Amino acid sequence: MNIILQYENSFRKNSKLPALTDYLTGRTWSYKELAARVDFIHGILKENGIAKGDKVALVGKNSIDWIGVYIGVITYGATIVPILPDFNPVDMEGIINHSDARLLFADNRILERLNVSGLENITSTIVIETLPDPDCKDFDIEKLHYADPDDEDTLIISYTSGTTGNSKGVMLPVRSITANVQFAIDHKFHFKGSRVLALLPLAHAYGCAFDMLTPLATGSHIYVLGKIPTPSVLVKALGEVKPHLICTVPLVMEKIVQKNVFPLLEKQPLKTLVKIPLIKECVFAVIRKKMLSTFGGRVKEVNMGGAALSPDVENFLYRIRFPFTIGYGMTECGPLISYQRWRKFKKTSCGRLLPGMSVALDTEGFDNGLGEICVKGTNVMTGYYKNPEATAQALRGGWLHTGDVGFVDKSGTIFLRGRCKSMILTSAGQNIYPEEIEGKLNHLDGVAESLVYEKDGKLIALVVPDADIMKNQDTEGILAYMKGLLAKLNSLVAPFEKIAEIKTCAEPFEKTPKQSIKRFLYPKMAKLLGEKKDSD
Repeated sequence: MNIILQYENSFRKNSKLPALTDYLTGRTWSYKELAARVDFIHGILKENGIAKGDKVALVGKNSIDWIGVYIGVITYGATIVPILPDFNPVDMEGIINHSDARLLFADNRILERLNVSGLENITSTIVIETLPDPDCKDFDIEKLHYADPDDEDTLIISYTSGTTGNSKGVMLPVRSITANVQFAIDHKFHFKGSRVLALLPLAHAYGCAFDMLTPLATGSHIYVLGKIPTPSVLVKALGEVKPHLICTVPLVMEKIVQKNVFPLLEKQPLKTLVKIPLIKECVFAVIRKKMLSTFGGRVKEVNMGGAALSPDVENFLYRIRFPFTIGYGMTECGPLISYQRWRKFKKTSCGRLLPGMSVALDTEGFDNGLGEICVKGTNVMTGYYKNPEATAQALRGGWLHTGDVGFVDKSGTIFLRGRCKSMILTSAGQNIYPEEIEGKLNHLDGVAESLVYEKDGKLIALVVPDADIMKNQDTEGILAYMKGLLAKLNSLVAPFEKIAEIKTCAEPFEKTPKQSIKRFLYPKMAKLLGEKKDSD
């Protein structure tokens, strides 16, 4: 059953259950009210002459109204073009025009920043906040009937926020989204009556698939956080919502462990107790219980993706048997490529290849059993919208070339090392993956984030200092501190990975809406402490 028919079935079967809640205001819709909103959106689309396959753009912060529009568009048979609200206005306008969107739903604050007269194909704009509350008075949910699309119909065009240049419109067909959602249902990510705290941007493939699309197909109750998940906000919300599954990025987990757990283990008496074998197990059991309580007490698994988890945090979580797992995916696969339940998760991996997918390595130019991860199968996109050159480059011989470097073991478990485009090939023929060095550097005291690059045969590290640790240091003190980290870092890496110099950045790196560093901008754009201009 495709995803659209699943919604028709879910909304009818779960009509009396709560579907969506705005966490900040408590505003809640039942599944029947959500279905009524969807029906209302269908009316707007029809009035504006939207036909099957037409593009409808949607941009705004996470909200229950945003979700109502999204589901309304895809169940009507149109193609949704969700746009991350963190894109700058010029990029938003470019995406709306490139996608050929005919209708635009947007938050008022977004519309105020856009040059609406420059939107070439838009015939009408609708302010999301002005949509009326769902009216169920004359709505008969038993007569619910949605579009029945073909598997290859484009359901979503998702514009990536890549770290190497301009966005591309990923065309995700019905089969890809259906496969992702069905896999999540089969693995009990969500189930009837389960609770979800939507933290991730719903316009992005990861949050969309597992904080929105899957829960709504199962009868789950989604709480939309609707604000930046700072540690204090997040802990409070988790305690109140008590979600059963948490989808997040490694950075959130790292902050919790490094700032709240590791410091405790360095204090007496815990520092001594964890060195005594039998007592250590008891201490770890208590920590595990407290961490689960921090996450709300009901969580069955914390599912992370989007980046590697720091080795020290991963080792610790693995040691205390915390229910975490790390998956692997990309927008081009809607998004999931690999996943493994936490009890069978292999440390340093990103899970096993999904059913319906095949994996191969393109080993040309690599050594030590590594290669570019290539996949094909049900989840893979049909291509990039109006970009045949990029499509041909990504989909070669039927395989999606992911741009990620790694290897695959006999069980189909995938292990990543870095990105092809950031890999550095030394004069001696050795492959260096900057992300691995950055991972070690980022977990030294005093480092907030880093970026490693090559110049004249030497490795240079750009470092943004940790503001909390450096707040009492002047510029000279920070520079001296960073120089002292050089020897420590070089003791942790292979001889051919040693850093020749650490340069200290005066401001954080510019990032994509997914919070990935825009590597293509550096090192020339870096503003360094103690220098007026970077000479690189």
